[in-house]
Amino acid sequence: MSGTFDLPDIQRRMTGAIQSLKHELGGLRTGRASASLLEPITVDAYGAHMPLSQVATVSVPEARLLSVQVWDRGMVQAVEKAIRDSNLGLNPQTEGQVMRIRIPELNEQRRKELVKVAHKYAEEAKIAVRHVRKDGIDQAKKLVKDKAISEDDGKRHEASVQKATDSAVTEIDQLLASKEKEIMQV
Repeated sequence: MSGTFDLPDIQRRMTGAIQSLKHELGGLRTGRASASLLEPITVDAYGAHMPLSQVATVSVPEARLLSVQVWDRGMVQAVEKAIRDSNLGLNPQTEGQVMRIRIPELNEQRRKELVKVAHKYAEEAKIAVRHVRKDGIDQAKKLVKDKAISEDDGKRHEASVQKATDSAVTEIDQLLASKEKEIMQV
């Protein structure tokens, strides 16, 4: 088969979307403090969006408390704003360059908010997978159009892309269901 249809690359990119989702869901904690809770947060720093971990140190001094040590005094307000705007329902208390963030007990409403955030992350992962799917199908159609492969091969490529897409979406749904169950467990 000539042409440049790269199914492993398409599958790798879909797996990347799933890994990213696992990372984001890992940040949704269920009432216990965890440094990974703040990993998805990006800060407007020095004219760019930077991960929080590149402008501050996050530690867990107690089971229900996070401490954020901002390295640059000029970044304190930007970090505080990023944490408040993160949809995690966190309210940092700032003392100089250190922020203390109490992790609230999870009440029913807070659990439902976290489930909504998990659903948003899953939807973003599905959108990423669908973009990769579109790229793969476009690749196959272009190869057929350029007469690099036969129409039958083009259809086979499209079918394999769809199969990879279905598999990725199924995995995303399973990850979401498992996280939702973990969040709602009292």
